[in-house]
Amino acid sequence: MTEFTPIASLAGGALIGLAAVLLLALEGRIAGISGIASRLLPPVDSRFASRLAFVAGLVLAPFLVAAATGEPVSQTVSSNLPLLAVAGLLVGFGAVYGGGCTSGHGVCGLSRLSQRSIVATVTFMLTAFVTVFVVRHVIGG
Repeated sequence: MTEFTPIASLAGGALIGLAAVLLLALEGRIAGISGIASRLLPPVDSRFASRLAFVAGLVLAPFLVAAATGEPVSQTVSSNLPLLAVAGLLVGFGAVYGGGCTSGHGVCGLSRLSQRSIVATVTFMLTAFVTVFVVRHVIGG
């Protein structure tokens, strides 16, 4: 069972929103993680350093929270490697096929009332609901 943490969730959501607003205001870019991460690959352009800093912040954030609070950040990941590989490929395919990911469409696109992002967000949320239902009740996860 997942613990409900309203204060931490509110703070996290506010920080995600702040990061998205700052990226749009300072760089004129949407905070879509799949797009930012994919543009770290060659060819490198003038925005490489800011993209690397953004992704480094995502990776380092749990360690900074743990250092600041003295509490370890726990994350449960399946040990089923074939399942992880298939899930990773499906997420990657979905991000490319959908023209973005949850951060680009769900956070930035919805806030701009983008019709494309509304359709994408509804699609990946419905897919997530069905996947969780199937894994928990049909497959028996």
